[in-house]
Parts: sequence; structure tokens; C-alpha cells
Amino acid sequence: MPANDEDGAARAGSVRDALRAAILAGEYLPGERLVEAQLSERLGASRFNVRIALQDLAGEGLVEIQRNRGAHVRKVSMAEAVEITEVRMALEGLVAARAAERVTPEQATELDEIGLLMRRAVDSGEYRRYSDLNHRLHALVRRIAGHRTADGIIETLRGQLVRHQFMLALLPGRPQASLPQHEAIIAAIRARDPKAAEDAMRAHIASVIEALRSIDTLG
Repeated sequence: MPANDEDGAARAGSVRDALRAAILAGEYLPGERLVEAQLSERLGASRFNVRIALQDLAGEGLVEIQRNRGAHVRKVSMAEAVEITEVRMALEGLVAARAAERVTPEQATELDEIGLLMRRAVDSGEYRRYSDLNHRLHALVRRIAGHRTADGIIETLRGQLVRHQFMLALLPGRPQASLPQHEAIIAAIRARDPKAAEDAMRAHIASVIEALRSIDTLG
């Protein structure tokens, strides 16, 4: 690829990453219109690169592009959120099993540290911090597993669920319920027991599905 093409691709990728981060951070709400001119000004990018970024994010399921209506942050229904989480359950179970096969002593220590911080966050009522540590733990398990294909798919699916994850974090009693599930995942990976790790991860994600359905009932 010529140097100028590489530079263009890098710029487009940088715009896509910045816009993805803004959507995942909740700076743009589901259904909100994404206006090319405004994004171009905010991100300091050409409208061409903004258009490429929007197309890429549409491919990831974060953005919806409609003819004559432009681009919007895609709304994910609760029914679809449950389906996406069911797919995550299979993939994250696979990843947890592989992590149990590959974990190093240093990585086991890192898992322990996150588990301890999660317990402290729950004990002190710091639920936003607990949510951040939850994400860190799942990311670490994926890093230990080193399964690039599963990692990419899980991250894309996670992005589509960002608004529902915010709601889950605020669900009364949810951190207290999920903490022992996370501790069971950590213990199984540290014990190098692939089956126990997969079972613990699947049980945790099944609990997430149950929580999503309870939010839907409350709504």
C-alpha cells in the first residue's frame, strides 16, 4: 500500500476509534443522529473520513445508516440484547476455558488483585468502580486466553450492549450477586480447570441474561 494510502487509512481508523469510544462512553444516545459536518468539526477530520468511520461502525452494529435519514446510534431492543448475551455466553465460556489452560503465575496474581478490588468496591458501595473492574476482569480473561477471533467478536457484541450494561450496573443488588460469580471464575482459572472455568463463566452470563429480563419486566 502506498504511503499516502496508509496515512489515509490510519486517519480513518483514528476517527472510527474516537467515535466508537464516544458512543461507548454514552456521549451519543441510542437513536441520536450523527451529523457528518458536526462530527467532522468535533473530531478535526474530513467528512470523507467521518463517512468511512460511520460505515465501519455500522458494520460493528453500533451505528445504523438509513437512506435519506443519515446515520444514527443504533437502538438495541431488550429482546436483541438477550440474544446478543446468549451468544456472548458461548464465546466467553470458550475463552474462560482457554484462559485456564494458559494462565501464568503472574496473570493469576493479576486476577487475584482485580478480584480483591472488586470486593472492596462492593463493600464500599462504589458501584461505578465495580462496573469498571468488571470490564477489566473480562478483558484480562480474554487477554490470557489469547483467542483473537473470539476476542474481536466479544468486543463488538459488548459495544452493542453498552446502554444495557449501564442499566445493569445500577440494578439494585446486582454487584452483590455478580461478585461471587466473578470470584468463582477467577478461582477456576487459577486452578487451571478449563471445565470449571467455562461452567463458572456460563453461569455468570446466564445471570446477566436473567438480570436483563428483570429490567425488561420492570420497564
